[in-house]
Amino acid sequence: MEGDCLSCMKYLMFLFNFFIFLGGACLLGVGIWVIVDPTGFREIVAANPLLFTGAYIMLAMGAMLFLLGFLGCCGAIRENKCLLLFFFMFILLIFLAELSAAILAFIFRENLTREFFTKELKKHYLRNNDTDVFSSTWNSVMITFACCGVNGPEDFEAVPHLPYSVEKVMPEACCQRELQSREGMFVNKEACLTGIEAYQNRQGCYTVILNSFETYVYLAGALAIGVLAIELFAMIFAMCLFRGIQ
Repeated sequence: MEGDCLSCMKYLMFLFNFFIFLGGACLLGVGIWVIVDPTGFREIVAANPLLFTGAYIMLAMGAMLFLLGFLGCCGAIRENKCLLLFFFMFILLIFLAELSAAILAFIFRENLTREFFTKELKKHYLRNNDTDVFSSTWNSVMITFACCGVNGPEDFEAVPHLPYSVEKVMPEACCQRELQSREGMFVNKEACLTGIEAYQNRQGCYTVILNSFETYVYLAGALAIGVLAIELFAMIFAMCLFRGIQ
């Protein structure tokens, strides 16, 4: 009976580690995509130190989970106590790091408020200056999501413009395009910049992006809780299997 219980524990341990292995592979893939993506998301990440750091943390965590899942599978199937102990210690460190990151994200969530982004936009935005990373990033976001500013065009009233430009308030990134990319043709650029609302994107980017990613935020939260639960069960099975091996 004891042998059957140990065998069951071994295969359960293998199963949980297989899920950790797959989760690590997914995180690794997403981290690589975020860093090398050529469609403009890389500019957004590069412009925000928090996102830039987060992308590399995701990459490192994915690689670590990938490796530990592999080691856990090997330790369970081969019943190697050294590999099981090594797996338990490192999965515990990862579990505590992920828990700490979740707590820090909750504490510093006020840095992602509408007021914070509005203040940063008015302070650093240089309109069509694509040599400036901050301005180029905002232009890419507004073009991609067909939006304007954080709250709307009124955010640019305090942003200076060139005296000889037809741009009065709204930057050209807020003008409607036939295709939502930098290569997309303007519907009517001159009419847009001179204030005709029919050719302008009037909705603020904060609301548009929040609505676009709301479903994915809940999905990411559910996945994170799932990963933490799997890691917890994997640690329990690792210790049980470790103690059961003669």
